[in-house]
Amino acid sequence: MSTPPVQTDGSSRALQVLNTIRDPVILLDADNLIRFANLEAEYFFLSSSTHLEGRRIDDFLPFSSPLIALIGQVREEGSPVNEYRVDISSPRIGPDRIVDIHVTPVPEEAGAMVIVFRERSMADKFDRQMTHRGAARSVTGLAAMLGHEIKNPLSGIRGAAQLLELSANDEDRALTQLIRAETDRIVQLVDKMEVFSDERPVDRQAVNIHVVLDRVEKIAKTGFARNVRFSQHYDPSLPYVAGNQDQLIQVFLNLVKNAAEACGQADRPHVKLKTAYRPGIHLSIPGASERVSLPLEFSVEDNGPGVPEDMQMHMFDPFITTKQNGSGLGLALVAKIVGDHGGVIECDSVPGRTVFRILMPAAPPHMAPPAVAGHDTAEETA
Repeated sequence: MSTPPVQTDGSSRALQVLNTIRDPVILLDADNLIRFANLEAEYFFLSSSTHLEGRRIDDFLPFSSPLIALIGQVREEGSPVNEYRVDISSPRIGPDRIVDIHVTPVPEEAGAMVIVFRERSMADKFDRQMTHRGAARSVTGLAAMLGHEIKNPLSGIRGAAQLLELSANDEDRALTQLIRAETDRIVQLVDKMEVFSDERPVDRQAVNIHVVLDRVEKIAKTGFARNVRFSQHYDPSLPYVAGNQDQLIQVFLNLVKNAAEACGQADRPHVKLKTAYRPGIHLSIPGASERVSLPLEFSVEDNGPGVPEDMQMHMFDPFITTKQNGSGLGLALVAKIVGDHGGVIECDSVPGRTVFRILMPAAPPHMAPPAVAGHDTAEETA
């Protein structure tokens, strides 16, 4: 990257180029004063460029930040420095700000330098997504084994309980009914796990995601989310997603149900559905020769208490749940379906705000939409 001159009256073309960079970029002078901040830096530091420029970089960093030492090292050695996984979290710019940092001196002015921040969150979440897929594959083999080794004996146990019930007294009949109920419960659990063993290719079509979300919202409002307020923040120009409409309904129904349950105890339970176009997100998929573009972002947000921090790394793993009577397979199945569609799912959660975010590929021009799907798009209502 060519470094711009320190003067704030530099060419407009150089400023335009810097503002198109998707990483935060700032320019420091010899006194550690910020002289320029691109648009991404404004989002990153949660401040406008007019507020940033003229302030010391120290004002936005935690006490004894390693970045200060890096700046001193670059000034002393006069050569660029890269540092990875630097924690610059602070009350001013927020928690969990783990970044890779590139600091390079500006030859035209002594002591001046350009700093580029690259947030680690997206790369780390993609890495976790690969782990989630591996966990789902491990359940696939387990499900195939359980279907044969457990369901057949359970049917015999249930049949024997039914025969005993015919000649049992009232007290013993309660026990035989308990046996039948528990065997049915185990069979239902095995049935859920057998979904993971379905390795057939996804039958994809060009799906209007807003039709999917509208249907999920209607189901939720007539059932488990009667007392929850919904709001929609949709991009009406969003292209079709390449997917299976029924499976996508299953994904978002699961996410919306979790969100409604999570915020059910809030004073004003609220679930927000959002769609957006995010160019520039690419992912290397095993078996694909090229990196896949994932420009479509769909999110489900709630104002519940949040996911415990020690659960966030494992929430898409099978049998991990915070629900008292949950099986821990719902989110694992969601991750599998999203992965089968070539997408990724990740979660950001703090007390009062949890967001499940799905990134997926757009449908190619030759892909036809489902015959029954309309093209309704919801207006932004909140």
